[in-house]
Amino acid sequence: MDLEAVRTFAAVAEAGQFQKAAVDLSLTQQAVSKRIATLERDLGVRLFARTPRGAELTIDGQAFLPHARELLRVAERAAASVRAGRRPLRVDVLSSRGATAGLVRGFHGAHPEVDLDVLMLFDIDRAVEALRSGSIDATFRAVGAPGRPLPEDLASARVLDEPLQLMTGPGHALAGEKSVTVADLVGHRIWMPGITPGTEWAAYYEDLVAEFGLTIEATGPNFGADALLDTVADTPALATFMGAYARVVWPAGYGLRLIPVVDPVPVYPHSLLWHRDNPHPALATLREHLATAAPAPGAAGTWVPRWTPVID
Repeated sequence: MDLEAVRTFAAVAEAGQFQKAAVDLSLTQQAVSKRIATLERDLGVRLFARTPRGAELTIDGQAFLPHARELLRVAERAAASVRAGRRPLRVDVLSSRGATAGLVRGFHGAHPEVDLDVLMLFDIDRAVEALRSGSIDATFRAVGAPGRPLPEDLASARVLDEPLQLMTGPGHALAGEKSVTVADLVGHRIWMPGITPGTEWAAYYEDLVAEFGLTIEATGPNFGADALLDTVADTPALATFMGAYARVVWPAGYGLRLIPVVDPVPVYPHSLLWHRDNPHPALATLREHLATAAPAPGAAGTWVPRWTPVID
């Protein structure tokens, strides 16, 4: 059933005249008559009887009118459910404990009026496809990894450089240091079972190893952050990298240490990605918030892979 014909029928019923309904709808009287005739043909009944006073509803027209109005209300609710600004802003943060989840929590605190749906999509290809299909409005990723060009219909902005810290147990040789240089880490075993081949963070750590001659091991199954903390706390020969803004807690008896890495400071470059044609007004609000919510990326004395976009 043609909703525009139904809308025209309701307008004629309200106005009581074809001519007045045509003015209200910004149509010609001929177009109004044609729409009503088409609707009557589809329904197989007459909806109006023409009289000297205008157009009066027939018995069938009176029966159809409340249903027509309900159809139009349902259509409006359906359109409003996906209209820009009416549905929640859907943002992929990759991990609930990571720095980008913290950025979005900060955005929610600053803009509680914005409805949010927070997702965690592991695979960058899935996240990119979700952006292009409109399933999500934004995602946080490291942009520029070799072999992963950003499609032209997507845009990105580098929003946060997250310093890496060395995490050790109390028995590690570096546990007592207030800071360590990258050169100090050469020869030490850094265990990171969460590095998955083909991911952007795998590309990041590959470049870090190649640049500074570090030893990063990704052996063994990844049982999650809690198991990683257990192992590092109990194994003096192992350390791991932890993002400075990650939300990680552990029992007080573990004696774990978080030690800043300097000279240079390796930082993980988080970028926000979105579709260039996305009309959701809250997306612009999110971008504006992120532009000022964290320390500006690209600070002197930091290191990022060569494929990381340069800050303008």
